[in-house]
Amino acid sequence: MSGLLAGVTVLSLEQATTLPYLTYRLACDGARVIRVENAERPDPNRFVGHDVLGEPAMRSYFLPNNCGKQAITLNLGDPEGRALLRRLIVGLRVDVFACNQRPRSYARLGIEPAELRAAKPDLIWLGITGFGPDHDEAAYDPILQARAGFMALTGDADRPPTVFGLPMVDLGAAEHGYSEILKALYRRATRGDGARIDVSMLRSAVSWMVAPIALSRSLGETVTRRGNRHQFFAPVGVHRTRDGHVYVAIGNDQQWASLVALPAFAALGRPEYVKNAGRIADVARLERELSAGFASLSTDEALEALRRAGVPVSRVSTLADVATDPLIAQTLVQVTDPRSGRRLTLPAPPVGEPAPLSFPPRLGEHNETIYAEALGLTPAAVAELQRRRIV
Repeated sequence: MSGLLAGVTVLSLEQATTLPYLTYRLACDGARVIRVENAERPDPNRFVGHDVLGEPAMRSYFLPNNCGKQAITLNLGDPEGRALLRRLIVGLRVDVFACNQRPRSYARLGIEPAELRAAKPDLIWLGITGFGPDHDEAAYDPILQARAGFMALTGDADRPPTVFGLPMVDLGAAEHGYSEILKALYRRATRGDGARIDVSMLRSAVSWMVAPIALSRSLGETVTRRGNRHQFFAPVGVHRTRDGHVYVAIGNDQQWASLVALPAFAALGRPEYVKNAGRIADVARLERELSAGFASLSTDEALEALRRAGVPVSRVSTLADVATDPLIAQTLVQVTDPRSGRRLTLPAPPVGEPAPLSFPPRLGEHNETIYAEALGLTPAAVAELQRRRIV
């Protein structure tokens, strides 16, 4: 492996989205990530989406967040399986053990931090839960979007609250967990000790609400959903062109002056609109007249004119547009399945180049390799454990 985290081994009892995305990010940086699943009750996401490979446990929804990993099976409901987990942590010299099970299952599965760190004291243990380790309530991303206040801020003012288009709570908790692991690796490198990290998805989500909570709780501001409008700046929003949509964001009075200097928007150059406060006060009328100007232009004409004038603007891109964007197209990552030849296209990490990534692993694909490496087990011994439903 290559990458900054080459040499770091992560053993991850993972499912769904948030932890698989976190460990995918670690794999992109060169970590060795080994998924642990129950052979009879594997990650449910394996069975979600289209059957693009003709393999029921490798459906489309599972694939993107699991590139670059290995996979083993292990029955942690059996005492022998729990003992094997502790031996794997020692034998593989695991640096990070991660899980996103509900806290009530920690003892039953033998994954409590104290128990695993007794086997390897410098182990970094990470658990992602919906509401923290002392609360066992089930949680999915949209539930947490609702509870964290995201939905109250998303959608049109006169329509019901709306869930965001991406699972932002899942992804946010993954990114926060990723940074906590890096901090723990640094502490271990400088002080030699392991760590217990508990990531609450709710707390993670609310941590992004710095401005809304401060404005509403401390300063008496009303903060609510406004569709595509902005609370403090105008005009900000989406407008239809002759052949698509653009998003325009006027962030200061100079940008407004540059916009109304363009022929298509000259009629908006009124004294009452010179200052942002005047534009906000008459935002509905302003937007209607601005939309009339954009309706006379094609998307490319609007982009060219506004960019030349220094006005922030973007095409409202489809996913196909994003993949062909000149700033993105050359950074896309290709991962190929050696069995089927099926190729996955992935966005690059936010900074740098990813380590080479393997295709998402089949269920238990690396049992023989990893059990031999860590415990010296022969293929026959692994097969016997499988027969007994320990692996």
